[in-house]
Amino acid sequence: MDFLFDPQIWASFLTLTALEIVLGIDNIIFLSIATQGLPADKAKRARGIGLTGALGLRLILLGSIVWIASLIEPIVTIYGHAISWRDVILGAGGLFLLTKGTFEIHDSVEGSHEGGARPPAKFFMVVIQIMVLDIVFSLDSVVTAVGMAQEFGVMAAAVVVAVIVMAIASKPVGDFVQKHPTVKMLALSFLLLVGMALVADAANFHVPRGYLYFAIAFSAGVETLNLLASDRRNRRKAAGRH
Repeated sequence: MDFLFDPQIWASFLTLTALEIVLGIDNIIFLSIATQGLPADKAKRARGIGLTGALGLRLILLGSIVWIASLIEPIVTIYGHAISWRDVILGAGGLFLLTKGTFEIHDSVEGSHEGGARPPAKFFMVVIQIMVLDIVFSLDSVVTAVGMAQEFGVMAAAVVVAVIVMAIASKPVGDFVQKHPTVKMLALSFLLLVGMALVADAANFHVPRGYLYFAIAFSAGVETLNLLASDRRNRRKAAGRH
């Protein structure tokens, strides 16, 4: 029980938890987009399955540190560029996000080709999409955890806390995104940004995540001011009618 009073253990836990929560922003945004075509009860189930899968994958990967290390070993070299399984997974995940974001933006702006009615999302396909992206996001998260801490208990506790925070935030974030079309478009733009960063990582052009999250935070701040200003104008108009 001495580890409970070790300041280094607590410092590692708090730092890693904060980083895991930040890395989970990508996952929350994708969950809000992926489940928007489902009824409320099925969307809740899909989020639950996705987050449970994220937690399970992270804990399994944390327990497979040797296997994780092997993922960065080159498996083929193309024109002098070494490619590892990590590059393949990140690249595929990035291309998936780019494709998903592009189709969602097209659907939001152009609408469906058949009378503007969007066909209902299929629960099974939504869950598959969530699980595929969980693998990509889990890999990124676990690589960070392994690089920052050596104690499995610390890493596992940080991951569990981060997933709990994601579970609490996923529904209100999803509801907010669906309620405001401009926020939804902003979220889709973030998916494209994250997808491009994953493809760049796969090509060994690392984009510091701090740049991405600053762009996300800045854009979200500007949009918050826009929503507040719009709400104020609407209230003034409503007061003027009375």
